[in-house]
Amino acid sequence: MNKTRYALWTSTVIAASFLMSGCQLLTGYQKIDEAENAKVWAGHIQPIPGEVSIACVGTYHCEIVQIDKTLVIAPDSHEPVNPAMVTTLAEGTKKTPTSAEMMPLANKKSIKIVPLSASAMPGLTNYYARVMPAKREIHVNFYPENNVGYVERFAMIHDFTQAGTYQLRAYQKKPNNKSGSLLETASPEPLCIELLQGSTVQRRFCKQLDSKHRGEFVETRM
Repeated sequence: MNKTRYALWTSTVIAASFLMSGCQLLTGYQKIDEAENAKVWAGHIQPIPGEVSIACVGTYHCEIVQIDKTLVIAPDSHEPVNPAMVTTLAEGTKKTPTSAEMMPLANKKSIKIVPLSASAMPGLTNYYARVMPAKREIHVNFYPENNVGYVERFAMIHDFTQAGTYQLRAYQKKPNNKSGSLLETASPEPLCIELLQGSTVQRRFCKQLDSKHRGEFVETRM
């Protein structure tokens, strides 16, 4: 499809993850080449039959801050808004539980989050979300640098029709046609986000820095 669509736009805006050709996972505009070492991905998602698991990856830290009208992770404290939303072991540890230890979601309105791994930012935790298949509005904060003061805010509406594992993965696109001018050299590479279902890219958004879009993430054709 040649249709260009605009992502739903909150303070900064929408996105999803990573295609290796011409792209690199990012750890901040100044540390793009260290991406593989920047993120900690020690745990793994435990899929539950009939449920959708949503994770964000690709930067020093990222947080799913809101799903539909429900606040999930508080952007100021970086902690779950409602402790009852967190799926943990019976002992209350933050170790990622196995699928056998997690109760299925009660209904379509239920939202649970699971501690996935330690963040690359000391003291923070990466969580993934569990929801039932449905059309969802997802808000994510990405932190490309080791600095909580620099955040890329992202929001997306997507119809999660199939159960399974989804990732919103951030990267910086490396253009092949740079002229080498001082202006281009000084400008950061565009931030892009891809939505993956399993290992398949479903949607792609890239940030447009021109005067027309003013930092909006615009959905591009696949």
